Amino acid sequence: MVLCLCMAHLSFAQGKFLKKLFSNEKDTTRKSSYMPIPVFGYAQETGFEFGLGSIYSFYVDKADTNNRSSNFFGAASYSTKKTYNVTFRGDAWTKRNELHFISEIRFKNMPFNFYGIGNNTAHDDEDKLVQRMFKVQLDAEKAFAKNTYTGISVGFENYRFKDSEPGGIYATGNNMYDKDGGSAFFIGVSQSYDTRNSNNYPTTGFFGRISYQYAPNIFGGENFSGSQIKVNLRNFWLLAPKVVLGVQALYHTVQSKNTSFYLLPQLGNDEMMRGYYGGRYRDENLFATQAELRYRFMERLGLVLFGGTGKVFANDDFDLKNFKPNYGIGGRYFFDPAKGLSVRIDYGVGEKRPNEKRQSGFYISFAESF
Repeated sequence: MVLCLCMAHLSFAQGKFLKKLFSNEKDTTRKSSYMPIPVFGYAQETGFEFGLGSIYSFYVDKADTNNRSSNFFGAASYSTKKTYNVTFRGDAWTKRNELHFISEIRFKNMPFNFYGIGNNTAHDDEDKLVQRMFKVQLDAEKAFAKNTYTGISVGFENYRFKDSEPGGIYATGNNMYDKDGGSAFFIGVSQSYDTRNSNNYPTTGFFGRISYQYAPNIFGGENFSGSQIKVNLRNFWLLAPKVVLGVQALYHTVQSKNTSFYLLPQLGNDEMMRGYYGGRYRDENLFATQAELRYRFMERLGLVLFGGTGKVFANDDFDLKNFKPNYGIGGRYFFDPAKGLSVRIDYGVGEKRPNEKRQSGFYISFAESF
């Protein structure tokens, strides 16, 4: 009898959990939310990788319906070949959205594939390296006018590399600088204009941000000294009650007499140019653009179609040729429908170069790509 009662209680609890998991209702209490997801994978270089990622979201001012949600994301993983990857990102808004704080801390010791520099690197040149990286980036912005934010930033990056396969393009390439790694300390300013109706799942509005960072020569040697500029533009339109069109354009340039190869902008990640291995193409400049059609057919479920194009190029080598395509499909599970926070699953496809397999990638992430 006791066993039957326990099984009945467990079945009832599971039923309530599943009902809540796929409920089509929004929680209008503006309470905080937390969502964990496991990290698990396998690659020949790393072995079995396992860990945990999570996101915590809350409102600083629950009474103010215009107050944007503050979101904190963390993930940590470890592999059977003793590699590790730790990431923390914060996006915090104060009352009346007067101050905005952005933070990123990353620490990893992971293998990665290096293919050289340029927009037309070859898969046959794949060279396996081990990268140890530590990065800290802190931004603070203040609203001096409606929808307009002016900010300052500081950042520090340190890299070290080990060549797992001596004799490859990493060792023989003659257009690379600071091969063993180094450090850079950045100070910068930013200016943004933001009319989006949500910072998590916007359906209308415009976002534009330009940032400039300078790294003084304080470490000497081959350590990086120079500047970088990033321009990020987005716009959103509500085409129908459940359909949103979003577009984004991104430009990133790093300028120096001798730019460390590891700081060169890289094409491909889980947010822009999905389908390309991050670092397959890198150079002094990156330009990319994408469009995403979002269909949120339930409060907790949605589908996405996306496509875009982009390229990397040297300072004296920009033209309208050799832009690389990408396209794909994705699914969304909104674990906090009121805030528009989701777990994102995307599959992206890229170009097929001669005598190579078509490039592609599968991604599991928190929040929208842009």
